[in-house]
Amino acid sequence: MKNIHEILKSVGLEVPADKKADFDKAVLENYKTAAETEKLRTARDNYKTRLDTATEQLKAFEGVNVDDLQGKITTLNQQLADQKADFEKQLADRDFDDLLNGAISGSKAKNVKAVRALLDLEAIKASKNQSADIEAALKKVKEENDYLFTSDEPIDNPGFTGGTGGKQGANEDMMRSIMGLPPEKS
Repeated sequence: MKNIHEILKSVGLEVPADKKADFDKAVLENYKTAAETEKLRTARDNYKTRLDTATEQLKAFEGVNVDDLQGKITTLNQQLADQKADFEKQLADRDFDDLLNGAISGSKAKNVKAVRALLDLEAIKASKNQSADIEAALKKVKEENDYLFTSDEPIDNPGFTGGTGGKQGANEDMMRSIMGLPPEKS
């Protein structure tokens, strides 16, 4: 890029040295270089493009009822809140069911469904200390309906002792002889 003084000199004009400062000031105030002009054109084109885009977007909103949109937004927000509450309720119900079924299984119940049917589930679900209330309710059901639970008493749980109840047979004598034991006296 040529300096303005060189351009003037090439056409036969020369600015005196004492007037150069004033000349340069006047040129800078009134004229821009090609690079500066190109920057300004680019900025102008950028603003024009943005204006055109905004105008197009605004045209999309022509004839739109703002109150109707507000109503739709309110409805959608309410649906989202309802859906969130429903999911939270489902999670709470699942956690409660897991806690209850674990406690019933731990109480040696023979049938989980039968024991659940005897419990006041809504009252237990609404309580603040569900674990303690479940244990208390299971204790009450066990006292009233002990036949639904496996008993810890050996007399209530007879087991097979393995004997035939009669005289030993030939097979048992043979087994004793294999083990090096004498036949058992009857």
